[in-house]
Amino acid sequence: MSCPSSTLVMWAAAWLAGACSPDDVIDAVQAWAPMHLVGAGDAEAAVQWDLPWPDPEDAGPVLLLRAVRRLTTEDPEASVALVLPAAGDVRGLPVGTTFAGAAIESGQGVLVGAAGRPGLGLVPTIEGPDVLRWTVFPIQALPGESDQIGLGEAEFELRRAVREAAEALASMQGGYARDDTDPRTRIAETLADLAHHGQPRSTPVRALRIFDTADQVAAILTVAGDSSGRAQSAAGAAAREETLRPLWSAVRRARLAAVSASVQAALPRP
Repeated sequence: MSCPSSTLVMWAAAWLAGACSPDDVIDAVQAWAPMHLVGAGDAEAAVQWDLPWPDPEDAGPVLLLRAVRRLTTEDPEASVALVLPAAGDVRGLPVGTTFAGAAIESGQGVLVGAAGRPGLGLVPTIEGPDVLRWTVFPIQALPGESDQIGLGEAEFELRRAVREAAEALASMQGGYARDDTDPRTRIAETLADLAHHGQPRSTPVRALRIFDTADQVAAILTVAGDSSGRAQSAAGAAAREETLRPLWSAVRRARLAAVSASVQAALPRP
């Protein structure tokens, strides 16, 4: 699992479908940090959703699940969705909202509710060592589903991204300082960290495969884009970023597709 928002979306969807317990969701989310601070984004949200404000509380993910359960109970069409925004790529965000700004800064977020209706946005940020802060934002009208690729297209894009990421890494290795850790070791360490975060049993096999490949590409890109230990011109750094940007976009698109398919798989069949 690539980020806390992905974990919350997938496990919360499984919980809402009756495929796992609340404790399973809490355990999965807390694997990202031992302490989770939860608070409202403003006074109105604090009153409406009975959340601490302006200072968050160390309540763990329980307050998040309470808000998700309440909203999905009040609106049977409400669900949970993941957003992974980046500069120039804000698909799925409610335009002009405080949530959108916070999600872009964090690079992730969770939407709770039904399209066109009031809902919530949840954004995790690193508050300190081993601490995640979750901010809950009210959203007047959730956006409709953003255009997403299917799992087949996601796999195709990732196969291309694997080749191009490996080529990018090979072309940049000459810039590493001699005392840098071997890139292969750093890639393995990154993948080992992500391996601690599992998916619900309801996750489709194809989605699992996409998650694994996306993690591999992301690990390579992280190492390839790390400029530590190198002396590069501004032009060289810009060229490197330009090379890696479309590959990061492919990773985000694939992860969004896999999470969306997993949420749909968790829903009870009519």
